[in-house]
Amino acid sequence: MMDEIDRKIVAFLQEDATLSVAQLADKVGLSATPCWKRVQKLEAGGVITRRVALVDPEKIGVDLIVYVAIEAGDHTPEWLRTFSKTISAMPEVMEAHRMAGEVDYMLRVAVTGMAEFDSFYKRLIEAVPMRNVTSRFAMERLKYTTAYPLHGARFRDRAGRDQEGQGGG
Repeated sequence: MMDEIDRKIVAFLQEDATLSVAQLADKVGLSATPCWKRVQKLEAGGVITRRVALVDPEKIGVDLIVYVAIEAGDHTPEWLRTFSKTISAMPEVMEAHRMAGEVDYMLRVAVTGMAEFDSFYKRLIEAVPMRNVTSRFAMERLKYTTAYPLHGARFRDRAGRDQEGQGGG
């Protein structure tokens, strides 16, 4: 289990991955070497999966975000493999989720406009048979973050207790 220092490191890096080790160490109350070792441990453990630059989509010409709900044409491992391979090769697909409920899969697709989305749609339905595809077009982004909430109960404090004051491990 991670402790409060790890939580702080993850929180600061989610906000600004360009912080130097010295800056990060200062923010979390450690010296540079122990802080760097913790970052390396978080990376090795898969908590920190990569560090990237976030880009303003409109400034690079990506003016349309589309949420595509898909009902599978078939519920077989072969269909899923083909579908996964197809969407993995499509750079317009920013996220893909297998869903519970009436919709089987949900995609977040980023394109320059309607003509590019139409081209994407045609390539998608040609590659994989589907029962139904429904698209919803985002008109305005009201909130956007890449930072996940870090719940205190998932971290133990420095005295070895979790954030609720109970024994940690």
